[in-house]
Amino acid sequence: MNLKEHQPPLDIDAQIENLKNLGLTIPDEDSAKEFLSDVSYFRFIKAYSLGMKPKNGKYIEGTSFDTLKELYLFNSNFRQLLFPLIERVEINLRCRLANYFCAKYGVLGYLNAANFRDIEYHKEFLYDIDTEIERNEKAPFVRNFRQNYAGGKLPLYALVELFSFGTLSKFFKNMKNEDKKAVAKTFGIGYTYFESWIESIAFVRNICAHYGRLYNVNLAKTPMMYKQYQEIGNLRIYSVLLCLKNLLPNDIHWRQFTDTLELLIEKYPGVRIKLMGFPKNWKELLI
Repeated sequence: MNLKEHQPPLDIDAQIENLKNLGLTIPDEDSAKEFLSDVSYFRFIKAYSLGMKPKNGKYIEGTSFDTLKELYLFNSNFRQLLFPLIERVEINLRCRLANYFCAKYGVLGYLNAANFRDIEYHKEFLYDIDTEIERNEKAPFVRNFRQNYAGGKLPLYALVELFSFGTLSKFFKNMKNEDKKAVAKTFGIGYTYFESWIESIAFVRNICAHYGRLYNVNLAKTPMMYKQYQEIGNLRIYSVLLCLKNLLPNDIHWRQFTDTLELLIEKYPGVRIKLMGFPKNWKELLI
């Protein structure tokens, strides 16, 4: 296997020339240089050129720097619009899961592997949690429980504040089925769907937290879909929007989200929402 050699770095002027040599139209070079001074060439070009460069490596004729920039700005705005809704679900789940689990097993019940399905999975969880506690040892509430309570252990209702959404999803996944059903029921969702949804949402949250791309990307964690949505598919971000809709019923913020999303799509006409899994009646299905 022949491995490639790393190329020397390109300054911004060289980046512009390279893009022009690849057939990208750049109407305003000064503006393009200013943009590439703030957004790295790798982050911008590699992610947003997908579908615009056939196998010969050249851009499709007529492709403009402004086209790629429009996709980048749409993705950035969409990501910022979506993240607060994921936050609402995450905070709701932390609260409901901790309340239920503490009531049934006690505030330190998470330490007992007998309260979970898989012992090895539970060991990994405890290791991850110890790491999080050490990383947050200076947080006032962490210091308080470690110094002033017997055993120095954090109760679950406090510990969940250190959970990432990924850890929260894993905790739920290892709960006994009867407990999953009880927590999922508070959201009005069957637990098999709910488990799948929060795993997918956790994946999308991670993309948002790292300022990643949601436009024209397949989800590595796909949600289980209700029968009426199966024709839409579950590989793209629209499927996660359908999950969020069902997790946030009658939420005024959700209606604001759909209205603002419609305006955002209108603002960037070059965006092909079909590449995000949106059907023609996308808004009707979300409200």
